[in-house]
Amino acid sequence: MITAFTIPRAFTGEVARRQLNALRAFGALGLDVLVFGDEEGVAGAAAAEGARHVPEIGRTELGTPLVSDAFAAARELASTPLLLYANADLVFLPGLREAAARIRRPRFLGVGRRVDLELEGELSFEPGWDERLREEARRRGELDSPWAIDWFLFPRALDLGLPPFAVGRPGWDNWVIARARSLGLPVVDLTEAVAVVHQRHGYEHVPRSTVRWEEGPEAEANRALAAGTEGLGILDATHVLGPRGLRRALAPRYVRARLVRERRRGSRVGRLLDRLAQLLR
Repeated sequence: MITAFTIPRAFTGEVARRQLNALRAFGALGLDVLVFGDEEGVAGAAAAEGARHVPEIGRTELGTPLVSDAFAAARELASTPLLLYANADLVFLPGLREAAARIRRPRFLGVGRRVDLELEGELSFEPGWDERLREEARRRGELDSPWAIDWFLFPRALDLGLPPFAVGRPGWDNWVIARARSLGLPVVDLTEAVAVVHQRHGYEHVPRSTVRWEEGPEAEANRALAAGTEGLGILDATHVLGPRGLRRALAPRYVRARLVRERRRGSRVGRLLDRLAQLLR
């Protein structure tokens, strides 16, 4: 039903451990997997975990893979009706396929928040692994910001038409949400239905970066491509998938996010809000 695709870094040191955890979790969930790139150890890891290795991928001048190339290639290479893009350090717990089946929309974009967790060593995927990890995430994990957008679920037939964004740099994830909204697609917050653990790490791998991953020439190029979509996040979802099914995203946190966006855009609604604020002073 779902093909997951990801663009890992070289399988060395602690990075290898985190990425192997992620690949093995995909396998435990029974997903087809596409692994892009020819960095050190990628081919061997893909073969060992039963994933399909795709070494060819477009790159920036500094050698960073283009996430836009992976999106386009995944649509051509996969045979399942749904695609899942995920950063290579995410561990998905069971529930993804069930959640996807409950959306019941021909076209949509699914997103969700992650739980940050410090994990040591390789995960053991013996029976009960998911309950153990879920409990550990509950005790020690931290639900990350709604602007930490690390994964997307969508129909393979949906061509989002990404510009040449560098993976792992800011802006492109906000653009994807804006693009879905502009196409009139339901943007579904799957946080309640899909548990995802993000394995904490540093950002020493970003070339010519000055402050973590947010700065540098590739970050600037991504921001230029994504101009006008800054600030969009998971709270800009139009729908939420919860225990009772799909519903409109009308909780206060979603409404506040929309109002803030309208004010920033200077739209008619935003101008009315500013006027109301002035009258209430």
